Amino acid sequence: MLPQHRRALLAGSVGNFIEWYEFGVYGYFATVIAAQFFTPEGGSGVEGLVKTYAAFALAFFFRPVGAALFGRFGDRYGRRPTLILVVGLMTAATTLIGLLPTYATAGAAAPWLLTLLRVVQGLSAGGEFGGAVSLMTEFAPPGRRGLYGAWQSLTVALGLLGGAGVAAVLAAVVSEAALESWAWRLPFLLTLPLGLAALWLRLRLEETPSYTRRQEVPEAGPKPGGRVLAAAIVLGAGRLMGWSAAGYTFLVVLPSYLQSTLDASFQQALLATVFANAGFAAAILPAGLLSDRFGRRAVMLAGAGLVVVTAFPLLRLVQDPGASTAARGAALAVAGAVVGLMAGPGPAMLAEMFPTRVRCTGLGLAYSLANAVFSGCAGLVVTELINRTGSADVPAYYAAAACAVSVPALLTLRRDDHRHPLRE
Repeated sequence: MLPQHRRALLAGSVGNFIEWYEFGVYGYFATVIAAQFFTPEGGSGVEGLVKTYAAFALAFFFRPVGAALFGRFGDRYGRRPTLILVVGLMTAATTLIGLLPTYATAGAAAPWLLTLLRVVQGLSAGGEFGGAVSLMTEFAPPGRRGLYGAWQSLTVALGLLGGAGVAAVLAAVVSEAALESWAWRLPFLLTLPLGLAALWLRLRLEETPSYTRRQEVPEAGPKPGGRVLAAAIVLGAGRLMGWSAAGYTFLVVLPSYLQSTLDASFQQALLATVFANAGFAAAILPAGLLSDRFGRRAVMLAGAGLVVVTAFPLLRLVQDPGASTAARGAALAVAGAVVGLMAGPGPAMLAEMFPTRVRCTGLGLAYSLANAVFSGCAGLVVTELINRTGSADVPAYYAAAACAVSVPALLTLRRDDHRHPLRE
């Protein structure tokens, strides 16, 4: 039998994989979903895509609500029951998306039903991050919080890659007409067996040592005041905004950008996304390990700075019609890797900001707020600005600007936070 800390790592990771697999699938099939749910006969394809991303963004804005709701539940009743509840909700909502009637069948009710299920997903995803990161970092051996927390980010990459892989296989084995008619449902329905496996793993978990000690001595340590907690949440969101904006721009929004702006095929767009997510995945665990040795501050600042410096050259290479497939793939892999430098240390950095009694709530809200504003709106902002300005460089402006603004918040990190135990 696996040691408890490794079982915790597996149980936390698999639920997070499902969450990001689904969010990736929704992003990769955005053009298909737009046609099926948001574009009545004779409607504009661009308008439908904007509405699709609006529903995508709405789910992200419910993530802070879920983080507050399930975070408080997790801080009061434990990480284990919270993680069981949120993976059940996510699995049910995603499976139901695969069964929904389209606009052609249900009329105006179809987009509202889809949006309702996206809201449920947003609520459950908001609770997932706080519970999973608390679980992983509270079980982490001494000197390994960065590595254990990085597994949360790695499962983001693996989930997005899994979604891209399933989408690519479908695009290769079924016709475009079949994909738009019924095959798009299959990736959503695949969530059901994955979710049941995650539920089984989480039912076998024990509670974390930090939470157990806190229950044994419930009054140990001062409870942070509301203003102090709110300030820490805002600061945490500021430290994550570059990761959130650049990550979603390069890893999720890219397929629709390539199709709608550069006239790439669906398969070419998915291949590009695989390159970007592969680079992202390859950098995450090394970044977590580096942060355990040199600190979260140094590694995350390096990632943010590199996005600012490389965003435009890398995007120009992707846009160049004369560039080879290998050159474009390398550019996208580098773009993913520099985001990975922020994503690897990010979860541990957040866990170190909050004491045990408010950790689920605090880190979940910081992450959810950053994602609601800078990730959830990425597709909507990028698509709308390209539509209004005609500039194909909007993704680089968006990612670079967010990372530049994030740098001052990252500079407030202490150099030795990684050397101290988690606050009780």
